[in-house]
Amino acid sequence: MIDGHGDDIFRYGDKIKINFSSNIPQKVDHSGLLSHLSMAGAIFKNYPEPEPLSVELKLAGLYGIDAENIIVTNGATEAIYLLAHVFSGGQSTIVSPTFREYQDACRVFNHIVRFVTSLDAIEQGDDMVWLCNPNNPTGMAYDKGKLLAIVDHHPDTLFVVDQAYALFSVKEVFSIADVMLRKNVVVLHSLTKQFVVPGLRIGYAVGPADILNRLRSLRMPWSVNSIAIEAALYLLENSRNYAFNAHELHAETMRLATEISRLGIDVSSTDCNFLLARLPYNSAAELKSWLIDNHGVLIRDASNFEGLTPRHFRVAAQIREENNMLINALREWTSLYR
Repeated sequence: MIDGHGDDIFRYGDKIKINFSSNIPQKVDHSGLLSHLSMAGAIFKNYPEPEPLSVELKLAGLYGIDAENIIVTNGATEAIYLLAHVFSGGQSTIVSPTFREYQDACRVFNHIVRFVTSLDAIEQGDDMVWLCNPNNPTGMAYDKGKLLAIVDHHPDTLFVVDQAYALFSVKEVFSIADVMLRKNVVVLHSLTKQFVVPGLRIGYAVGPADILNRLRSLRMPWSVNSIAIEAALYLLENSRNYAFNAHELHAETMRLATEISRLGIDVSSTDCNFLLARLPYNSAAELKSWLIDNHGVLIRDASNFEGLTPRHFRVAAQIREENNMLINALREWTSLYR
């Protein structure tokens, strides 16, 4: 889904002043990281590790687990495609609407794909179940107890649980201990989201060693570059400088949701820092173009998510001042069609 992702800011040059399209807070101080990388000049001159073992060992130490239970990848997306590859030709259920890469990866590797809208619709016989928690694009997180019960009720099905936005959630999600107690769960995490470095493309999966070793056998060498490896080691060592308050982010997101709904735009509930909305008229594509041209604001046209409509869009809350600018821009948009 290269042409269907959010945060397509690269298309618009310097027209974008505020980016609401990517589900991360944009106002982050990366001065320490940039200074560190500027002093690590050798990373540009040499090949990276064929496999990013140094980062895997670092994460394993932080979590207190064996390194064989972690695989570091080129963003969580590489892990998604490797998992689909391992189960080529299998049967997958995808809880939707959700991140499009699950179905794209499954179709690349000839899965039979079934879409459901509820955990209760998961059936016996699936090779894999894919779900995002908190979910992209809705922002909703599943009840942990219910989700664990379903996982345990389907021991022969591999559950791929994408927790890229876990640190922004006000609801409890799977812990590493939850994963390590089970043989049928792989959890995906994203350093991209945790440290707001989407351009570096670095993520990881935690799960049973036998499954992750199959992923390693399919991964191309040097899939994670030297800059990403060096940055990951620095960021993990300095994670205290990137601590987000999920409840404060959620409170501001809910304020944004309330103001948007007052404009006659439907807004879904959310448990984290972004929300899904539906226009009462016109299309999200039209709104996106209008916001770019008139306000330099970028939103996510969510029409290409399975099960959504051309009127759906998604925004991630930013700082209060920027959120107010979005509200005022949407107020202007809605006034044009009353």
